[in-house]
Amino acid sequence: MKQKELSELTNQELLDKAKKMKSTSFINALFIGVLIGIVIYSIVKNSFGFLTLIPLFLAYKLINNSKNNKLIEEELKARNLK
Repeated sequence: MKQKELSELTNQELLDKAKKMKSTSFINALFIGVLIGIVIYSIVKNSFGFLTLIPLFLAYKLINNSKNNKLIEEELKARNLK
């Protein structure tokens, strides 16, 4: 989501997004940990292979999603809502 789209949201919509963001951040952290564990197990058991890249790609996507959360937090601070 772009900064421009965030600035067009109402205060209540922005607070709702922040509430949803908090609940998904724990789940994302859990998935990232599991995916990194799968990668480590795969490397130890079978060495580095093509199937090792799939969990790495998924972890990368989850980490990039957290950058969107930072934009939401910045908008909340700019509006003095948090």
